[in-house]
Amino acid sequence: MTGNHWGYGKDDGPTIWHKNFPVAEGTRQSPIDIDPHQASHDPNLGPIVLNYDHCTSINISNNGHSVVVEFDDSDDRSVIQGGPLDNPYRLKQFHFHWGGKGCHGSEHTVEGQSYASELHLVHWNAVKYKSFGEAASSPDGLAVLGIFLDTGDDHRWLHMITDALYMVKFKSSVTDFKRFNPKCLLPSSLHYWTYPGSLTTPPLHESVTWIVLKEPITVSEKQLGKFRMLLFTGEEEDQRMRMENNFRPPQPLKGRKVRSSN
Repeated sequence: MTGNHWGYGKDDGPTIWHKNFPVAEGTRQSPIDIDPHQASHDPNLGPIVLNYDHCTSINISNNGHSVVVEFDDSDDRSVIQGGPLDNPYRLKQFHFHWGGKGCHGSEHTVEGQSYASELHLVHWNAVKYKSFGEAASSPDGLAVLGIFLDTGDDHRWLHMITDALYMVKFKSSVTDFKRFNPKCLLPSSLHYWTYPGSLTTPPLHESVTWIVLKEPITVSEKQLGKFRMLLFTGEEEDQRMRMENNFRPPQPLKGRKVRSSN
């Protein structure tokens, strides 16, 4: 997505992203810390509706920063609508952020508390924009659904993803991943917080309507451990290159309002 090198290490991590991407210090950066007591209840916020009935997943890949599942977004077969959104947004991809062994790695936090991991389902406004790229740099171009992962019992569907991770261990590796419906990764309740924000990775475009679900899903430590077997690089075993702690810390709210659904 960008020519500038960036990562999550001491020399290329979130604290210095602003050098190559000045918008990192902008007015609507993500993630944020969500304070449920400060979030205003908005009676005009309806439920979000996820029409993921047609599984259009194409492949799974390691982009050197996370594991990504891509979708066919040429039509409206997989969309999110309702809630704060004016029209349907098409599902483009989903990816995860996670911590090191025994550490939390969610990007958003709730009252200062982080979760083990966070899943982001990225959608774009195909009604207004011709391509994902055009939408990604427009203020109302993207809608990202954030789901927290808490540790506990095995998640009965996550194994479909974790079982494929060995095939994308190295950076730039890609393999087919068809007929996966992300509906199986949703919690039972779709109550949410929403606010105007940004991509949490460079180029950090301030183009995202965030919809963060209040209820986490539960996954096991063993399942999370499989994500940590991925590598940030294309080289053979270098433990320092283990893919972990690939998250950006919360950014200042700068006067933005977080709204809460029913």
